[in-house]
Amino acid sequence: LRVDAKTHPLLAVREPKRIRVICMTSDRGLCGGFNNNLIKATERFLREKKQEGREIELMPVGRKARDFFRKKVKIVDARTDVFSRFDMSLAVKISGDVIPPFVREEYDELYLLFNEFVNVAVHRPCVVRLFPLPSVGRDDEIEPDKRLDYLYEPSDEALLEKLLPMYVHVLIYRALVETSAGENGARMAAMDNATRNCEELIQSLTLKFNKVRQSAITAELMDIVGGTEALAKG
Repeated sequence: LRVDAKTHPLLAVREPKRIRVICMTSDRGLCGGFNNNLIKATERFLREKKQEGREIELMPVGRKARDFFRKKVKIVDARTDVFSRFDMSLAVKISGDVIPPFVREEYDELYLLFNEFVNVAVHRPCVVRLFPLPSVGRDDEIEPDKRLDYLYEPSDEALLEKLLPMYVHVLIYRALVETSAGENGARMAAMDNATRNCEELIQSLTLKFNKVRQSAITAELMDIVGGTEALAKG
């Protein structure tokens, strides 16, 4: 849609004095560096924004993010124990926590940080600016004689009022799905590594035990042989 940014509040660009950050981690551990990598990336991001003089609020989704940041930054609308089972309704609820405050100008920018699922072993921390929603393309990059005007039915305001919240729902749901997939993949890889390490440890300890037992048997045989030779000489 080619519309003016003033057409809908979610497109409004303001001076970013106050920002809100959604950080999505897992609720449980035992998944390797999945949570630690994202938490470190979030810390760096928050540090950069603080150096720029921004006021920061953090909205953790997942127990690990809440527990880590609860004494480090202002927490709002925390959600935990959500990844065992969820659907689009969770994304709608999270959107309901962030859209009205932005429209009321309680904060100026919203960022979403989550682990992007690459494969079972690779999860890349990702930062997405949700609000204000980024525009795609610019009219000043198009030659004047090639610019087109569009007529909307219903009006562009009515279309954006319906489409933009749905777009936000999809972005948040995507982050939820990526986080859930990454968590399960990381946990599977971590448990596989732990199993492999246990097997290697068992083999190593078994080898050491066999060496010690063989040494003890050899010592006993030497004692027996020595005693027999002493009796024979006597």
